[in-house]
Amino acid sequence: MLTADEACDRARDLVERARKAGADAADAVYGASSAEGIQVRLGKLEDVERSESEHIALRVFVGRRSASIGSSDLSGAALEELAARAIDMARAAPEDAYAGLAPEELLTHAPWPDLDLCDSHEPSPEALRDKAREAEDAARAIAGVTNSDGASASAGRGTVALATSHGFAGAYSSTSHSISASVVGGEGGGKQRDHAWRQAHHAADLPPAAEIGAQAGERTVARLDPGRIKGGAMPVILDPRVAGTLVSHLIGAISGAAITRRSSFLLDKLGDQLFAPGIRVHDDPLARRGLRSRPFDGEGLATAPRDLIADGRLTGWLLDSASARQLGSAPTGHAARGGGGAPSVSVGNLHMDAGTLTPAELMADIADGVYVTELIGQGVNAVTGDYSRGASGFRIVNGELAGPIAEFTVAGNLIAMFAQTTPANDLEWYRAINVPTLRIDGMTVAGE
Repeated sequence: MLTADEACDRARDLVERARKAGADAADAVYGASSAEGIQVRLGKLEDVERSESEHIALRVFVGRRSASIGSSDLSGAALEELAARAIDMARAAPEDAYAGLAPEELLTHAPWPDLDLCDSHEPSPEALRDKAREAEDAARAIAGVTNSDGASASAGRGTVALATSHGFAGAYSSTSHSISASVVGGEGGGKQRDHAWRQAHHAADLPPAAEIGAQAGERTVARLDPGRIKGGAMPVILDPRVAGTLVSHLIGAISGAAITRRSSFLLDKLGDQLFAPGIRVHDDPLARRGLRSRPFDGEGLATAPRDLIADGRLTGWLLDSASARQLGSAPTGHAARGGGGAPSVSVGNLHMDAGTLTPAELMADIADGVYVTELIGQGVNAVTGDYSRGASGFRIVNGELAGPIAEFTVAGNLIAMFAQTTPANDLEWYRAINVPTLRIDGMTVAGE
Protein backbone atom coordinates (compact mmCIF):
# COMPACT_ATOMS: atom_id res chain seq x y z
CA MET A 1 0.00 0.00 0.00
CA LEU A 2 1.17 3.53 -0.75
CA THR A 3 2.46 5.71 2.04
CA ALA A 4 0.54 8.89 2.88
CA ASP A 5 3.05 10.99 0.90
CA GLU A 6 2.81 8.70 -2.11
CA ALA A 7 -0.99 8.82 -1.93
CA CYS A 8 -0.84 12.63 -1.92
CA ASP A 9 1.38 12.57 -4.98
CA ARG A 10 -1.09 10.27 -6.77
CA ALA A 11 -3.97 12.67 -6.09
CA ARG A 12 -1.90 15.73 -7.08
CA ASP A 13 -0.90 14.08 -10.34
CA LEU A 14 -4.52 13.52 -11.37
CA VAL A 15 -5.44 17.12 -10.53
CA GLU A 16 -2.58 18.36 -12.72
CA ARG A 17 -3.75 16.14 -15.58
CA ALA A 18 -7.25 17.59 -15.24
CA ARG A 19 -5.96 21.17 -15.33
CA LYS A 20 -3.93 20.44 -18.46
CA ALA A 21 -7.01 18.88 -20.05
CA GLY A 22 -8.96 22.13 -19.59
CA ALA A 23 -10.48 22.13 -16.10
CA ASP A 24 -10.77 25.52 -14.41
CA ALA A 25 -10.52 23.77 -11.04
CA ALA A 26 -10.39 20.20 -9.80
CA ASP A 27 -9.93 17.95 -6.81
CA ALA A 28 -9.03 14.29 -6.50
CA VAL A 29 -9.55 11.76 -3.72
CA TYR A 30 -7.41 8.65 -3.53
CA GLY A 31 -8.31 5.72 -1.31
CA ALA A 32 -6.65 2.38 -0.68
CA SER A 33 -7.43 -0.38 1.76
CA SER A 34 -6.41 -3.90 2.66
CA ALA A 35 -8.14 -6.26 5.05
CA GLU A 36 -7.98 -9.83 6.26
CA GLY A 37 -10.77 -11.64 8.05
CA ILE A 38 -11.24 -15.11 9.52
CA GLN A 39 -14.64 -16.65 10.24
CA VAL A 40 -15.30 -19.80 12.24
CA ARG A 41 -18.54 -21.66 12.87
CA LEU A 42 -19.14 -24.47 15.33
CA GLY A 43 -15.45 -24.52 16.12
CA LYS A 44 -14.32 -25.03 12.52
CA LEU A 45 -12.71 -22.63 10.09
CA GLU A 46 -15.41 -21.51 7.68
CA ASP A 47 -13.98 -18.63 5.65
CA VAL A 48 -10.74 -16.73 5.08
CA GLU A 49 -10.94 -13.43 3.25
CA ARG A 50 -8.18 -11.14 2.01
CA SER A 51 -9.02 -7.99 0.09
CA GLU A 52 -7.02 -5.12 -1.37
CA SER A 53 -8.36 -2.16 -3.30
CA GLU A 54 -7.29 1.15 -4.81
CA HIS A 55 -9.59 3.82 -6.20
CA ILE A 56 -9.25 7.41 -7.29
CA ALA A 57 -12.07 9.89 -7.90
CA LEU A 58 -11.79 13.15 -9.85
CA ARG A 59 -14.10 16.16 -9.71
CA VAL A 60 -13.63 18.90 -12.30
CA PHE A 61 -15.15 22.34 -12.79
CA VAL A 62 -15.58 24.13 -16.09
CA GLY A 63 -17.05 27.46 -15.11
CA ARG A 64 -20.05 26.62 -12.95
CA ARG A 65 -20.43 23.21 -14.52
CA SER A 66 -18.97 20.18 -12.82
CA ALA A 67 -18.67 16.42 -13.17
CA SER A 68 -17.22 13.55 -11.15
CA ILE A 69 -15.71 10.29 -12.29
CA GLY A 70 -13.69 7.52 -10.70
CA SER A 71 -11.47 4.61 -11.61
CA SER A 72 -9.61 1.69 -10.07
CA ASP A 73 -7.20 1.64 -13.04
CA LEU A 74 -4.39 3.97 -11.99
CA SER A 75 -2.14 3.62 -15.01
CA GLY A 76 -0.99 6.80 -16.70
CA ALA A 77 -3.03 6.17 -19.84
CA ALA A 78 -6.17 5.45 -17.83
CA LEU A 79 -5.77 8.65 -15.80
CA GLU A 80 -5.29 10.72 -18.97
CA GLU A 81 -8.52 9.28 -20.36
CA LEU A 82 -10.25 9.81 -17.00
CA ALA A 83 -9.37 13.51 -16.98
CA ALA A 84 -10.47 14.02 -20.59
CA ARG A 85 -13.80 12.24 -20.02
CA ALA A 86 -14.47 14.27 -16.88
CA ILE A 87 -13.97 17.51 -18.82
CA ASP A 88 -16.37 16.37 -21.55
CA MET A 89 -18.95 15.40 -18.93
CA ALA A 90 -18.65 18.76 -17.16
CA ARG A 91 -19.12 20.72 -20.37
CA ALA A 92 -22.39 18.83 -20.93
CA ALA A 93 -23.63 19.30 -17.36
CA PRO A 94 -26.06 22.06 -16.27
CA GLU A 95 -24.69 25.11 -14.50
CA ASP A 96 -24.79 25.18 -10.72
CA ALA A 97 -24.43 28.61 -9.13
CA TYR A 98 -23.19 27.06 -5.87
CA ALA A 99 -20.66 24.57 -7.27
CA GLY A 100 -16.98 25.01 -6.58
CA LEU A 101 -14.08 24.11 -4.34
CA ALA A 102 -13.96 25.22 -0.73
CA PRO A 103 -12.86 28.82 -0.11
CA GLU A 104 -9.07 28.92 -0.44
CA GLU A 105 -8.63 31.09 2.64
CA LEU A 106 -10.30 28.42 4.79
CA LEU A 107 -8.05 25.53 3.73
CA THR A 108 -6.06 23.81 6.45
CA HIS A 109 -2.45 22.75 6.04
CA ALA A 110 0.03 20.42 7.75
CA PRO A 111 1.11 19.76 10.38
CA TRP A 112 -2.12 18.25 11.64
CA PRO A 113 -2.73 16.81 15.11
CA ASP A 114 -1.62 13.24 15.75
CA LEU A 115 -4.88 11.30 16.13
CA ASP A 116 -3.12 7.95 16.77
CA LEU A 117 -5.21 6.07 14.20
CA CYS A 118 -2.57 3.49 13.22
CA ASP A 119 -1.64 0.35 15.11
CA SER A 120 1.80 -1.05 14.30
CA HIS A 121 0.64 -4.53 15.31
CA GLU A 122 -0.58 -6.66 12.42
CA PRO A 123 -2.07 -9.94 13.63
CA SER A 124 -1.33 -13.15 11.76
CA PRO A 125 -4.15 -15.22 10.23
CA GLU A 126 -3.59 -17.75 13.01
CA ALA A 127 -4.05 -15.08 15.68
CA LEU A 128 -7.27 -13.89 14.03
CA ARG A 129 -8.53 -17.48 13.87
CA ASP A 130 -7.79 -17.99 17.57
CA LYS A 131 -9.69 -14.82 18.50
CA ALA A 132 -12.70 -15.86 16.43
CA ARG A 133 -12.71 -19.30 18.04
CA GLU A 134 -12.35 -17.81 21.50
CA ALA A 135 -15.35 -15.56 20.89
CA GLU A 136 -17.53 -18.37 19.56
CA ASP A 137 -16.52 -20.81 22.29
CA ALA A 138 -17.50 -18.27 24.95
CA ALA A 139 -20.82 -17.60 23.28
CA ARG A 140 -21.66 -21.29 22.89
CA ALA A 141 -20.76 -21.92 26.54
CA ILE A 142 -23.72 -19.83 27.70
CA ALA A 143 -26.56 -22.12 28.83
CA GLY A 144 -29.45 -21.91 26.38
CA VAL A 145 -27.34 -21.27 23.26
CA THR A 146 -28.11 -24.06 20.79
CA ASN A 147 -26.44 -23.04 17.54
CA SER A 148 -24.07 -20.54 16.01
CA ASP A 149 -24.05 -18.21 13.04
CA GLY A 150 -20.30 -17.94 13.51
CA ALA A 151 -17.68 -15.61 14.89
CA SER A 152 -15.12 -13.53 13.07
CA ALA A 153 -11.99 -11.50 13.65
CA SER A 154 -10.50 -9.10 11.16
CA ALA A 155 -7.79 -6.51 10.73
CA GLY A 156 -7.25 -3.90 8.05
CA ARG A 157 -5.45 -0.75 7.01
CA GLY A 158 -6.50 2.17 4.84
CA THR A 159 -5.15 5.44 3.43
CA VAL A 160 -7.07 8.48 2.18
CA ALA A 161 -5.56 11.40 0.26
CA LEU A 162 -7.11 14.61 -1.05
CA ALA A 163 -5.58 17.16 -3.42
CA THR A 164 -7.14 20.28 -4.91
CA SER A 165 -6.08 22.66 -7.67
CA HIS A 166 -6.04 25.63 -5.30
CA GLY A 167 -3.37 24.44 -2.94
CA PHE A 168 -4.52 21.68 -0.61
CA ALA A 169 -2.84 18.30 -0.36
CA GLY A 170 -3.16 15.95 2.58
CA ALA A 171 -3.41 12.30 3.51
CA TYR A 172 -3.85 10.11 6.57
CA SER A 173 -3.88 6.41 7.31
CA SER A 174 -5.71 4.28 9.84
CA THR A 175 -5.96 0.69 10.95
CA SER A 176 -8.95 -1.31 12.07
CA HIS A 177 -9.43 -4.37 14.27
CA SER A 178 -12.77 -6.07 14.96
CA ILE A 179 -14.26 -9.13 16.64
CA SER A 180 -17.86 -10.33 16.36
CA ALA A 181 -20.01 -13.28 17.32
CA SER A 182 -23.61 -14.25 16.51
CA VAL A 183 -25.40 -17.23 18.05
CA VAL A 184 -28.84 -18.83 18.24
CA GLY A 185 -30.72 -19.90 21.33
CA GLY A 186 -33.77 -22.06 21.92
CA GLU A 187 -35.40 -24.74 19.81
CA GLY A 188 -37.96 -24.94 17.00
CA GLY A 189 -40.20 -21.95 16.46
CA GLY A 190 -38.95 -20.35 19.66
CA LYS A 191 -35.42 -19.75 18.43
CA GLN A 192 -33.84 -16.35 18.95
CA ARG A 193 -30.65 -14.79 17.63
CA ASP A 194 -28.41 -11.97 18.85
CA HIS A 195 -24.83 -10.83 18.48
CA ALA A 196 -22.02 -8.72 19.90
CA TRP A 197 -19.43 -6.75 17.95
CA ARG A 198 -16.56 -4.42 18.70
CA GLN A 199 -14.23 -2.40 16.50
CA ALA A 200 -11.22 -0.19 17.25
CA HIS A 201 -8.24 1.33 15.49
CA HIS A 202 -5.88 -0.41 17.93
CA ALA A 203 -6.15 -4.07 18.86
CA ALA A 204 -5.31 -3.17 22.46
CA ASP A 205 -8.55 -1.16 22.71
CA LEU A 206 -10.71 -4.24 22.09
CA PRO A 207 -12.04 -6.23 25.04
CA PRO A 208 -11.06 -9.91 25.21
CA ALA A 209 -12.66 -12.03 22.52
CA ALA A 210 -14.25 -14.25 25.19
CA GLU A 211 -15.99 -11.21 26.70
CA ILE A 212 -17.50 -10.30 23.33
CA GLY A 213 -18.62 -13.88 22.76
CA ALA A 214 -20.17 -14.22 26.21
CA GLN A 215 -22.08 -10.99 25.64
CA ALA A 216 -23.49 -12.39 22.39
CA GLY A 217 -24.61 -15.55 24.17
CA GLU A 218 -26.14 -13.71 27.12
CA ARG A 219 -28.06 -11.34 24.84
CA THR A 220 -29.41 -14.28 22.85
CA VAL A 221 -30.59 -16.25 25.87
CA ALA A 222 -32.22 -13.17 27.37
CA ARG A 223 -34.50 -12.97 24.30
CA LEU A 224 -35.88 -16.51 24.60
CA ASP A 225 -39.63 -17.07 24.91
CA PRO A 226 -40.70 -13.47 24.21
CA GLY A 227 -44.19 -12.39 25.10
CA ARG A 228 -46.47 -9.80 23.50
CA ILE A 229 -47.65 -6.44 24.71
CA LYS A 230 -51.00 -4.75 24.15
CA GLY A 231 -49.46 -1.32 24.03
CA GLY A 232 -50.68 2.23 24.55
CA ALA A 233 -49.02 5.50 25.55
CA MET A 234 -46.09 4.74 27.83
CA PRO A 235 -42.43 5.55 28.56
CA VAL A 236 -39.83 3.89 26.37
CA ILE A 237 -36.26 3.16 27.47
CA LEU A 238 -33.65 2.84 24.69
CA ASP A 239 -30.66 0.63 25.39
CA PRO A 240 -27.30 2.22 24.40
CA ARG A 241 -27.14 -0.26 21.50
CA VAL A 242 -30.00 1.62 19.81
CA ALA A 243 -30.06 4.99 21.58
CA GLY A 244 -27.50 6.38 19.13
CA THR A 245 -30.08 6.16 16.34
CA LEU A 246 -31.93 9.09 17.92
CA VAL A 247 -28.83 11.25 17.43
CA SER A 248 -28.44 9.90 13.88
CA HIS A 249 -31.88 11.29 13.00
CA LEU A 250 -30.81 14.64 14.44
CA ILE A 251 -27.69 14.66 12.25
CA GLY A 252 -29.63 13.90 9.11
CA ALA A 253 -32.05 16.72 9.85
CA ILE A 254 -29.34 19.38 10.31
CA SER A 255 -27.23 18.47 7.27
CA GLY A 256 -26.82 21.15 4.64
CA ALA A 257 -28.50 19.13 1.90
CA ALA A 258 -31.66 18.66 3.99
CA ILE A 259 -31.80 22.36 4.86
CA THR A 260 -31.17 23.69 1.35
CA ARG A 261 -33.80 21.33 -0.07
CA ARG A 262 -36.19 22.34 2.71
CA SER A 263 -36.73 18.68 3.46
CA SER A 264 -35.94 18.65 7.19
CA PHE A 265 -38.32 18.52 10.14
CA LEU A 266 -35.89 20.92 11.89
CA LEU A 267 -35.93 23.49 9.09
CA ASP A 268 -37.14 26.41 11.22
CA LYS A 269 -35.68 25.22 14.53
CA LEU A 270 -32.22 26.86 14.50
CA GLY A 271 -31.48 28.03 18.03
CA ASP A 272 -34.62 26.39 19.42
CA GLN A 273 -34.80 24.41 22.66
CA LEU A 274 -35.03 20.88 21.21
CA PHE A 275 -33.92 18.92 24.28
CA ALA A 276 -34.24 19.61 27.99
CA PRO A 277 -31.83 22.20 29.41
CA GLY A 278 -28.48 20.64 30.28
CA ILE A 279 -28.43 18.12 27.44
CA ARG A 280 -25.41 18.37 25.16
CA VAL A 281 -24.59 16.53 21.90
CA HIS A 282 -20.92 16.99 21.08
CA ASP A 283 -19.00 16.27 17.86
CA ASP A 284 -15.26 15.62 18.21
CA PRO A 285 -13.49 14.65 14.97
CA LEU A 286 -10.10 15.09 16.66
CA ALA A 287 -10.54 12.52 19.44
CA ARG A 288 -7.46 10.32 19.66
CA ARG A 289 -8.20 6.82 18.35
CA GLY A 290 -11.82 7.82 17.63
CA LEU A 291 -13.55 5.64 15.04
CA ARG A 292 -14.50 8.69 12.95
CA SER A 293 -11.53 10.91 13.70
CA ARG A 294 -9.93 12.76 10.78
CA PRO A 295 -7.55 15.74 10.60
CA PHE A 296 -9.34 17.46 7.71
CA ASP A 297 -12.66 17.12 5.94
CA GLY A 298 -13.49 16.06 2.39
CA GLU A 299 -12.80 19.54 1.02
CA GLY A 300 -9.53 20.25 2.82
CA LEU A 301 -11.00 22.27 5.69
CA ALA A 302 -9.98 21.87 9.31
CA THR A 303 -12.11 19.70 11.56
CA ALA A 304 -12.76 20.82 15.11
CA PRO A 305 -14.81 19.85 18.17
CA ARG A 306 -18.25 21.46 18.31
CA ASP A 307 -21.45 21.29 20.32
CA LEU A 308 -24.35 20.44 18.02
CA ILE A 309 -26.77 20.69 20.93
CA ALA A 310 -25.75 22.99 23.77
CA ASP A 311 -27.90 23.21 26.92
CA GLY A 312 -30.66 21.58 24.88
CA ARG A 313 -30.55 24.13 22.02
CA LEU A 314 -29.70 23.52 18.36
CA THR A 315 -26.54 25.49 17.60
CA GLY A 316 -26.35 25.32 13.79
CA TRP A 317 -26.25 23.32 10.57
CA LEU A 318 -23.62 20.93 9.18
CA LEU A 319 -22.44 22.47 5.90
CA ASP A 320 -20.19 21.62 3.01
CA SER A 321 -19.13 24.48 0.74
CA ALA A 322 -21.98 24.17 -1.76
CA SER A 323 -24.73 24.19 0.86
CA ALA A 324 -22.94 26.99 2.74
CA ARG A 325 -22.95 29.18 -0.38
CA GLN A 326 -26.63 28.49 -0.91
CA LEU A 327 -27.42 29.47 2.67
CA GLY A 328 -25.10 32.48 2.69
CA SER A 329 -23.02 30.94 5.45
CA ALA A 330 -19.57 29.39 5.94
CA PRO A 331 -18.72 25.68 5.60
CA THR A 332 -18.34 23.91 8.92
CA GLY A 333 -15.66 21.31 8.14
CA HIS A 334 -18.13 18.45 7.84
CA ALA A 335 -17.72 17.60 4.14
CA ALA A 336 -17.15 13.93 3.31
CA ARG A 337 -16.02 12.28 0.11
CA GLY A 338 -16.70 8.74 -0.97
CA GLY A 339 -15.75 6.92 -4.14
CA GLY A 340 -17.03 9.73 -6.36
CA GLY A 341 -19.50 12.54 -6.71
CA ALA A 342 -19.84 15.80 -4.85
CA PRO A 343 -19.16 16.03 -1.12
CA SER A 344 -21.83 15.01 1.34
CA VAL A 345 -21.95 15.78 5.07
CA SER A 346 -20.48 13.60 7.79
CA VAL A 347 -19.75 14.07 11.48
CA GLY A 348 -16.88 12.88 13.65
CA ASN A 349 -17.16 11.07 16.96
CA LEU A 350 -20.48 12.01 18.56
CA HIS A 351 -21.66 11.66 22.11
CA MET A 352 -24.52 12.81 24.28
CA ASP A 353 -23.44 13.76 27.78
CA ALA A 354 -24.39 11.35 30.54
CA GLY A 355 -27.17 12.25 32.96
CA THR A 356 -27.20 11.78 36.73
CA LEU A 357 -29.52 8.77 37.15
CA THR A 358 -28.56 5.13 36.80
CA PRO A 359 -30.58 3.09 34.27
CA ALA A 360 -32.36 1.44 37.20
CA GLU A 361 -33.29 4.84 38.66
CA LEU A 362 -34.38 6.02 35.22
CA MET A 363 -37.05 3.32 35.06
CA ALA A 364 -37.88 3.09 38.77
CA ASP A 365 -41.18 5.02 38.49
CA ILE A 366 -42.39 3.31 35.29
CA ALA A 367 -45.43 1.21 36.12
CA ASP A 368 -45.84 -0.04 32.54
CA GLY A 369 -43.30 0.55 29.78
CA VAL A 370 -40.84 -1.05 27.38
CA TYR A 371 -37.06 -1.37 27.25
CA VAL A 372 -35.90 -1.51 23.62
CA THR A 373 -32.77 -3.42 22.61
CA GLU A 374 -33.43 -3.71 18.86
CA LEU A 375 -35.09 -1.44 16.30
CA ILE A 376 -36.32 -2.78 12.97
CA GLY A 377 -37.19 -1.03 9.73
CA GLN A 378 -36.76 2.54 8.52
CA GLY A 379 -40.10 4.12 9.43
CA VAL A 380 -38.88 7.68 9.92
CA ASN A 381 -40.17 10.62 7.86
CA ALA A 382 -37.26 13.06 7.56
CA VAL A 383 -39.57 15.89 6.45
CA THR A 384 -42.18 15.69 9.24
CA GLY A 385 -40.23 13.87 11.96
CA ASP A 386 -42.93 11.21 12.27
CA TYR A 387 -41.38 8.08 13.75
CA SER A 388 -42.59 4.47 13.78
CA ARG A 389 -40.28 1.47 14.01
CA GLY A 390 -40.56 -2.18 14.83
CA ALA A 391 -38.84 -3.19 18.04
CA SER A 392 -37.99 -5.96 20.47
CA GLY A 393 -36.70 -5.85 24.01
CA PHE A 394 -38.18 -6.22 27.48
CA ARG A 395 -41.30 -5.17 29.27
CA ILE A 396 -40.98 -2.84 32.27
CA VAL A 397 -43.44 -3.49 35.10
CA ASN A 398 -43.35 -1.52 38.36
CA GLY A 399 -39.89 -0.19 37.64
CA GLU A 400 -38.21 -3.47 36.77
CA LEU A 401 -37.54 -5.55 33.65
CA ALA A 402 -40.22 -8.22 33.42
CA GLY A 403 -39.23 -10.56 30.59
CA PRO A 404 -38.57 -10.34 26.85
CA ILE A 405 -41.13 -9.05 24.37
CA ALA A 406 -41.10 -8.92 20.57
CA GLU A 407 -43.11 -7.83 17.54
CA PHE A 408 -44.18 -4.41 18.75
CA THR A 409 -43.75 -0.91 17.39
CA VAL A 410 -42.74 2.34 19.03
CA ALA A 411 -44.07 5.56 17.51
CA GLY A 412 -44.03 9.29 18.02
CA ASN A 413 -42.64 12.46 16.48
CA LEU A 414 -38.95 13.21 16.76
CA ILE A 415 -39.44 16.80 17.92
CA ALA A 416 -41.62 15.59 20.80
CA MET A 417 -39.23 12.69 21.44
CA PHE A 418 -36.23 15.02 21.70
CA ALA A 419 -38.10 17.19 24.19
CA GLN A 420 -38.98 14.15 26.35
CA THR A 421 -35.51 12.56 26.36
CA THR A 422 -33.68 11.92 29.64
CA PRO A 423 -30.17 10.36 29.56
CA ALA A 424 -28.85 7.94 32.18
CA ASN A 425 -25.33 8.00 33.62
CA ASP A 426 -23.97 4.92 31.80
CA LEU A 427 -22.19 6.57 28.87
CA GLU A 428 -19.55 4.30 27.27
CA TRP A 429 -16.87 5.36 24.78
CA TYR A 430 -16.32 2.74 22.11
CA ARG A 431 -18.82 3.51 19.36
CA ALA A 432 -18.77 6.19 16.66
CA ILE A 433 -21.95 7.57 18.27
CA ASN A 434 -21.82 7.16 22.06
CA VAL A 435 -25.11 7.69 23.84
CA PRO A 436 -26.17 6.47 27.30
CA THR A 437 -29.42 4.70 28.07
CA LEU A 438 -32.27 7.07 27.18
CA ARG A 439 -35.78 7.43 28.55
CA ILE A 440 -38.39 8.94 26.24
CA ASP A 441 -41.79 9.66 27.77
CA GLY A 442 -45.08 9.84 25.94
CA MET A 443 -44.43 7.43 23.07
CA THR A 444 -47.05 5.15 21.59
CA VAL A 445 -46.39 1.42 21.77
CA ALA A 446 -48.45 -0.98 19.64
CA GLY A 447 -48.37 -4.73 20.01
CA GLU A 448 -51.15 -7.31 19.88
